[in-house]
Amino acid sequence: MLTNPVVVSILVMSVLCLAKLNVLLAILISALVAGVMAGLGVEKSIDTLIAGMSGNLETALSYILLGALASAISKTNLTPILIHHIANFIQNRRLMFCLFIAFFACFSQNLIPVHIAFIPILIPPLLPLMNRLKIDRRAVACALTFGLKAPYVSFSVGFGLIFHTILRDQLVQNGVNVSLNDISSVMWIGGVSMLVGLLLAIFVFYKKPREYQNTFLEENVLKHLDNPKMQKQDYGVLFGAIVAFVVQIVEGSLPLGGLAGLLVMIVFGAIKWSNVDIVMEDGFKMMSFIAFVMLVAAGYGNVLKETGAIESLVEAVSSLSGGQFGGALMMLLIGLLVTMGIGTSFGTLPIIAAIYCPLALKLGFSPEAIILLVGIAGALGDAGSPASDSTLGPTSGLNADGQHNHIWDTCVPTFLAYNIPLLIGGMIGAMLL
Repeated sequence: MLTNPVVVSILVMSVLCLAKLNVLLAILISALVAGVMAGLGVEKSIDTLIAGMSGNLETALSYILLGALASAISKTNLTPILIHHIANFIQNRRLMFCLFIAFFACFSQNLIPVHIAFIPILIPPLLPLMNRLKIDRRAVACALTFGLKAPYVSFSVGFGLIFHTILRDQLVQNGVNVSLNDISSVMWIGGVSMLVGLLLAIFVFYKKPREYQNTFLEENVLKHLDNPKMQKQDYGVLFGAIVAFVVQIVEGSLPLGGLAGLLVMIVFGAIKWSNVDIVMEDGFKMMSFIAFVMLVAAGYGNVLKETGAIESLVEAVSSLSGGQFGGALMMLLIGLLVTMGIGTSFGTLPIIAAIYCPLALKLGFSPEAIILLVGIAGALGDAGSPASDSTLGPTSGLNADGQHNHIWDTCVPTFLAYNIPLLIGGMIGAMLL
């Protein structure tokens, strides 16, 4: 099993990322390692990676356009106004700020399913406030990741409905007859496990104040904090941001929403015609790297699938399970590995369900326990994966001023905060259900 191309590739990616090699280079090298070990060869591996990049084209384009929106907002009084009102609400309570961000982020999955679209718009303007309150951005990263992940793991609403539907369909196809109600009645255990991780991150791990350098943006913002006033330009930008969200919800397209918001800002004079290039360039600088990483991450996931090594990895687990406890532990750990590489819980479910369901039935697990095992095996690894939008999204906002490292400030903290509680919660739940 240790020579499996998927295992080796993910280990290589993890080591390179932890050694602070650029995450894009780390993913590319890891993709080549997987492809070459599986016999695809270098050329076929690259072709497969490029072919798979289309899987995140929409998300990448969305990031670029939303980055431009964030750039436009940062150039108006909306930034100090937003900070003024949130600061009054928070009243210098750092921990409350993190809980507020987690609560707000939850809406992006269920109530208004915009997923990561809100991050490059909301978070960069709040960085000056975070700096003033000396908030550890690792805690905010954990709060954002909680909001991006816990709701869809727990509830059959918004993105959660998609996740639970995929889980139900895969279980039914593989001999486990369950309904959506059955899934939601069990998967709350995953949400509670993540809630424990969130509280530990905010109140224990990253509670202490952390200093960040002041930026030009902060100086500009703080100048207006005491008496913020809306100007004509600010109303235009605000209207554009609202249009962006409404169009995204109605049409189900992030790029279309971003484009519509920008056009409204230009038409209403919030972005001057002569400044359009500057706004777009600033947005590109802010988001282009993250967007391209997401493209390459989709290609990497495609290489892993093409190797055929995921199936053999799961089959190896079957032979090593050794009873219910060992079987549950191995299933969850393999789910962690696969999702770490692919970067999406949604893509992991169909891969693992085909083997996990027969294995779980053979080991005598109840339908409820099988739901939990497959569901959490899919969810494990999304938090902490360098290639996941659950980590790339928070980094895109928190690193707007260049003071937040993707691996050490987002991936490692979220990995520790959520994967360990999910693993423990999944094991306990599987044994008791």
